[in-house]
Amino acid sequence: MERMILSEPSAEKLRVFEVAAELFGVLSTPMRLRILSALCDEEKSVSQLLQEIDTTQPNLSQHLNLLYRAGVLAKRKEGTQVIYRVQSEKAVALCRTVCTQIAIELDEPTAVPAAERLSPRLIS
Repeated sequence: MERMILSEPSAEKLRVFEVAAELFGVLSTPMRLRILSALCDEEKSVSQLLQEIDTTQPNLSQHLNLLYRAGVLAKRKEGTQVIYRVQSEKAVALCRTVCTQIAIELDEPTAVPAAERLSPRLIS
């Protein structure tokens, strides 16, 4: 019985997995990845984001709010405009790394051996 207790994950390790899953959940939609990509280099208002991202204002606002509540984005008011910027550079770096690797694998499927691909099932 003691051996089972020792082999169980610690509460700290479980918390790490929970927080990582929460972050991956926040980043799990193409719309949120597009928002992060649009905000990588500079802050933008909701209207500026709507010009770049083909969606409705209510849908964009819902995704922006979720990213804000998760701490990935920050926001400020400027008159009647709400301006968003990246708060978590680490989250953006993670997205950029994953998306860049997938783009390489999609553009040049034979350049990366199957065993080394990030998404081996997606590329035939």
